[in-house]
Amino acid sequence: MAAIDIASIGAGLSYAQRVRDIGRVSSVEGNLVRVLGLGAVCRIGDLVRVWRREGPVLTGEIIQLHGEEVTMLPDMPPDGVSIGDRVALRSRTGIAPTDGWIGRIVDPFGQPLDGAPLLPGSESRELKASPPPPAQRRGLGDRIETGMTTFNTMLPVVRGQRLGLFAGSGVGKSSLMGRFARQVQADVAVIALIGERGRELREFVENVLGKEGLARSVVIAATSDQSPLVRRRCAWAAMAVAEHFRDQGKHVLFLADSITRFAEAHREVAVAAGEMPALRGYPPSTSHMIMALCERAGPGREGHGDITAIFSVLVAGSDMDEPIADILRGVLDGHVVLDRQIAERGRFPAVDLLRSVSRSLPAAATDRENALISQARRLIGSYEQSATMVRAGLYSEGSDPALDLAIRAWPELDEFLGEAGHVSVETAFSRLGLILRRAGSQGASRMISSGEV
Repeated sequence: MAAIDIASIGAGLSYAQRVRDIGRVSSVEGNLVRVLGLGAVCRIGDLVRVWRREGPVLTGEIIQLHGEEVTMLPDMPPDGVSIGDRVALRSRTGIAPTDGWIGRIVDPFGQPLDGAPLLPGSESRELKASPPPPAQRRGLGDRIETGMTTFNTMLPVVRGQRLGLFAGSGVGKSSLMGRFARQVQADVAVIALIGERGRELREFVENVLGKEGLARSVVIAATSDQSPLVRRRCAWAAMAVAEHFRDQGKHVLFLADSITRFAEAHREVAVAAGEMPALRGYPPSTSHMIMALCERAGPGREGHGDITAIFSVLVAGSDMDEPIADILRGVLDGHVVLDRQIAERGRFPAVDLLRSVSRSLPAAATDRENALISQARRLIGSYEQSATMVRAGLYSEGSDPALDLAIRAWPELDEFLGEAGHVSVETAFSRLGLILRRAGSQGASRMISSGEV
């Protein structure tokens, strides 16, 4: 432990700048600050600091280069900035995670948010690193134990899978993310809280994640009051931390809440840099930015670990065709839709099974398990299609044997999908099979066995 501490201290000292490149503020245009004297040494994305004559130091990021002049977007309104103020180029733009970050809450720059000292690792990682070479990546791994009946049966999660969680506000998304963080089998969890309300950070860590979840997690947080530069950086920094553990051969669970706020932050920065809005207000680079982030997750190369990722998406008005949701559905290995009507009748997690897909099937389950999943989906689909007629009393029993079976099975299936306790995969499938067998008469059982229903 002493050697690790000394190494961390040495790494921290190595980031101290002996010499700084200095420029001067030449003009301020709206929220943009133009600087002379750094054009020959800085790059797009570099961090800078402005020493105002009055007020605290202003930080920001280089977003445009114009020969000798560069443009920076500050983290806060440039009130108090004057012509001629000093602007210093910061030497460190990446993040240097270490194993000592497990159990800690940090910001996108690697600074502690939980009040305790935090030292950087010995190696700085790029925020926007390339994914593993596609020809060298392994395939998806084995099924992961989640402790939840829905995800242990109907929507299995496998090692290295990338899953989207699509939900409106207030339907149990954060609670479900917390259950994933506590219960999913993984060596370490990395959680990116992007643009969350300030009060929700502590509530999520203490009440949703809990001590058990935090003990194996690294939480990277950027609250909603912070600049779009910091909120956008949060997702990249969290993925870099996940890659640190993946390269050690560990299985990493990566949770991002939410990609919508990540895209919104990018929109603000990109428009300030001169990019024109295109996709319902989002700039064209949004699609590539989201895909590049998602591609960094997934199975690693031989000898490395995997990143199993769950990306949450805020869908306003349950619009699954809005740009961010549409982009993610095309790049991920499955999507889970949380429905407000299901939440309002008290079933959590409020998963709309018929609109959700796990692309790990059928490979993630045995033949018998796939048969049970298919039969249960057919019953749920049959009931949902006729639910209005059934509830209105317009259906007569015996008119449709398949619907009769679905009506009998529905109460138990609905309860099964909302199972709150920790249930193993084997137990969950045993219960599902029992529900289907109990659904009806011997004729109905024969229909289940033959796959006619």
